Amino acid sequence: MSASDAAKKVIPDSAALNARLMRRATYAAVAVAILLIAMKTVVYLFTGSVAMLGTLLDSILDGTASLINLFAVRMSLTPADDEHRFGHGKAEALAGLGQSVFIFGSAGYITFEAVQRLIEPAPVQNSASGIAVTVFAIALTLVLVAYQRHVVSQTRSLAIEADSIHYRGDLLMNLSVIAALILSGYLGLHWADPVFGLLVAGLIAWSAAKIVMNALDQLMDRELSDEDRERIKTIALEHPEVVNLHDLRTRSAGIHSFIQFHLELERDITLMDAHRISDEVEKAVMKAFPGAEVIIHQDPAGMEKLTRLQRI
Repeated sequence: MSASDAAKKVIPDSAALNARLMRRATYAAVAVAILLIAMKTVVYLFTGSVAMLGTLLDSILDGTASLINLFAVRMSLTPADDEHRFGHGKAEALAGLGQSVFIFGSAGYITFEAVQRLIEPAPVQNSASGIAVTVFAIALTLVLVAYQRHVVSQTRSLAIEADSIHYRGDLLMNLSVIAALILSGYLGLHWADPVFGLLVAGLIAWSAAKIVMNALDQLMDRELSDEDRERIKTIALEHPEVVNLHDLRTRSAGIHSFIQFHLELERDITLMDAHRISDEVEKAVMKAFPGAEVIIHQDPAGMEKLTRLQRI
């Protein structure tokens, strides 16, 4: 088996594992969202808390976003075909942009309700039930976020990362809801509920902005991080027969990375040796970046400098 064949065998196994992790993460997020929506709806009807309304609406949006992610992940994992030679990974970024619209709308609605409550204060009822449900929501969300972070660390999925941002924000929101219920329900500070509602709205809007920025990075083919680019260079130059490399270009789409560069080799080696060296470098890069598509062009050492001089 050649070096390139060995590398290609590793990639499908890694891709299949990532696909399973991503699907399970989407199912878990939808299940958690449905449970939290049902519980928070009941508690909001009992308490009338604006802060609870904020976290209820956020859970509804989380559920909607998680459902969108479920379909987006299925699409992004669809293999490349004749019309989509680079795969369908950007479906995740498009889903992220779609989520952000809903999230910004939610933040606006919570802001409106909170301002109305500041103008016309109203006491919060049944604070104890609200606190109990919120504590349960925090525990459940912590478990989900921990699993999502594990999946993101393995797959670098934008869709799962976007979902995780939602639920990490939920943790802060739920803590603010507890504070609002205590201050308003037990201490009679009725202004606390709408104020914390405004804080919740701000957190939701900030989460949406982060999702938009991450999605645009993928849609605009932004380079991988400086750390990853340096890692690629280091891997290539570690090969004893590689002289240098240039024109490194990278981008990502969903869980897939695309890496291409020119490899500078000694001028007097055979074509077979150049092919072998490139295969060995390709295998090393693929091992460090599972699921990546790597394209390497071989150049005689010093040819890049000569070409630049000829252009002057």
